Amino acid sequence: MKQADTMTIVVDTREQRPWTFGGAFRLERVALPAGDYSIAGFESVVAIERKTLDDYVQSLILHRQRFKRECERLRSYALKAIVVEADAGDVFAHAYRSDAAPNAVIATGLAFLRDYGVATIWAGNREHAEHMAETILLRFHRKQHEAK
Repeated sequence: MKQADTMTIVVDTREQRPWTFGGAFRLERVALPAGDYSIAGFESVVAIERKTLDDYVQSLILHRQRFKRECERLRSYALKAIVVEADAGDVFAHAYRSDAAPNAVIATGLAFLRDYGVATIWAGNREHAEHMAETILLRFHRKQHEAK
């Protein structure tokens, strides 16, 4: 059996528009301690947070304290990332509903990387974001099985 066949992707129950990963993996809905996606058996080690551009900006600017607490929980995770369904050019084009300056959005995202080790991955769109998350999760899963 291929490793991909044995990987179960865990989707947080609060995720409103979950990725389906093209049906290539088993999906399980669970209340995750942090993030929107993880791998069964690694829920407190791996977390991917999915964000639309508007949601990302609101999290960084309007809901900063709550988002800081989320990132604080992620600090100890071996793998943590925010995958944004947009690209950095969309930020500089101010293609979001907020008065926040593009430079402030980018700088705040970089501060979260520095302070909590949570990287922002600019995926371009929803389809590419889903593919990037799948690749990240699958690579982590394979590495865990290679180590055994």
